[in-house]
Amino acid sequence: MKTVKLLLLATALGAVTTSFAQLPNNLSAADKVYGLSKFWQEVNYNFVYLNKIDRNQWDAYYRQLITEVQATPNDYEYYRLLQKFCAQLNDGHTNIYFPPSVDSLVYMADFGEYRLFLDDIEGKAVVVGINLSKKDELPVGTEILSVNNIPSQTYREEQVKPYISSSTDYIRARLSAMLMLYSPVGTTYTLKLKKPDGSVAELTLTHAKSAEEATYPPKPQRDLLEFKWLNRETAYLALNSFADPKIDSLFLLKLPEVKKAKKLVIDLRNNGGGNTNIGAEILQYFTHDKELYFSASQSRLHIPAYKAWGKWTQPQDTIGSENNKQALLSYQDAYYHNFDFKPTPIKLGKKERHVVPTVILIGNYTASAAEDFLIAADKQQHMTKIGEPTFGSTGQPLMFELPGGSWARICTKKDTYPDGREFVGYGIQPDIPVKRTYTDFIENKDVALQQAVDFLQKIQ
Repeated sequence: MKTVKLLLLATALGAVTTSFAQLPNNLSAADKVYGLSKFWQEVNYNFVYLNKIDRNQWDAYYRQLITEVQATPNDYEYYRLLQKFCAQLNDGHTNIYFPPSVDSLVYMADFGEYRLFLDDIEGKAVVVGINLSKKDELPVGTEILSVNNIPSQTYREEQVKPYISSSTDYIRARLSAMLMLYSPVGTTYTLKLKKPDGSVAELTLTHAKSAEEATYPPKPQRDLLEFKWLNRETAYLALNSFADPKIDSLFLLKLPEVKKAKKLVIDLRNNGGGNTNIGAEILQYFTHDKELYFSASQSRLHIPAYKAWGKWTQPQDTIGSENNKQALLSYQDAYYHNFDFKPTPIKLGKKERHVVPTVILIGNYTASAAEDFLIAADKQQHMTKIGEPTFGSTGQPLMFELPGGSWARICTKKDTYPDGREFVGYGIQPDIPVKRTYTDFIENKDVALQQAVDFLQKIQ
């Protein structure tokens, strides 16, 4: 499944001021308790990583929230609490989303005369984009030192990260910078800023719809598939999504040109996932193998009678008895169904393949089905991964509605390497790590791509 944006709360403990007059307040106390309970119930029954959470803590937090959700002053505050509850599960494919009535009133970048885009660079919250008319006043590369007199790092740790659903700490850290000012219309922040020239300034901003669309630098317009030559030998192929099957047709149109390359760079850094089969259609052209090995998968299996028997089953009772073992594990919510693991056959002939020294560029937003692509490419000796660890999350979410038009999803399937190695919660690691620095950003250097070119040039 494609990774969808994560939502969070950006106000607490009086750190920002907000007028809630425009926010809807339609949910009854009963609706709020039902929505909370519905999510808690579905997690307990379906969440594949339930064994990785502290069940006593999880249940205690649920009981605490029964009272707290009823006291929320509006729908926004209610869903914020659900998002914080959801974040306790530490999973990037398990989320709660605002309904349209709330989402339309929550802004990330718009502050009337200003539009401000942030990212994490070397652990700092940095302005990476600004509306064009303000580019000289608030230059790209400006660091946010504090938010309403709270140091930026403290603000992110205490008031942003607890609301982010993520399987990996580094993604949680990066999103805490990108979304640190994500809050309702009318929210006011006072920011202390350090500009690239070293000067320090203060700026007060209030969320309001911005009219100016032009940004600096201009937002990149990425096509589904991009192809270009990096030099006479090396071609560049960006696969930016596996959500649209059209990419397979686009690839076939470019294949004659791709096959002229003696070396290849495949860029997955902007691929948030989609359908694993779509990526498989492309990967098969870049291997001599007769089949591809994707993830091994499992899901929880629940048979109520086994759970009932398991209450009276002791560990010693499981010796030599599969039924007793299943009963005990069912009682512990830890019995799993392993899906049939079958390789994907490749029917292409040798002449259709193009196997040359290849670098795959990966990054923090290489996710889900794009990670599945990397799993299948794991044993390809001619392929080298360069960049940063991937998103570290995949699976099959169960999606369902909550009161008020909100919806949630819960990950129901665990995926691993075929040999059982886990990558969810860790990310797929590059063979050659290349981390972006502040200087690289200011100088607009794509250091990972340059490293790929340099690496391939050394291969004869």
